Amino acid sequence: MKSCLIVDDSKVIRKVARHILETMEFNVSEAADGQEALDHVTHEKPDVILLDWNMPVMTGMEFLRTYRAKIENPTAKVIFCTTENGIAHIQAAIDAGADEYVMKPFDRETLHSKLQIVGCI
Repeated sequence: MKSCLIVDDSKVIRKVARHILETMEFNVSEAADGQEALDHVTHEKPDVILLDWNMPVMTGMEFLRTYRAKIENPTAKVIFCTTENGIAHIQAAIDAGADEYVMKPFDRETLHSKLQIVGCI
């Protein structure tokens, strides 16, 4: 079974994403900020990380840069999931190591499509 770490400070977004991912037969873990996510990935290796941009403690960009630079063999596909839709934001996410980008609000079809693109389905 594939695994996904949802990283978002919104409990509602985590709940919605968890429901969608579980219907796609993913084993789901959650983190409320980038630091919590970083702690998680030092012990577990998810197949995909659904990552929010704006969070307290450690932002999505800070997490992504740290994950790609400091975690041994960072194999998870990272999908940024955010309301930030400017080309500069999307380019910055890709430059930092994101594999794909999805806009909030998202639905099952959109998330499924992005997971297919990154090879997790």
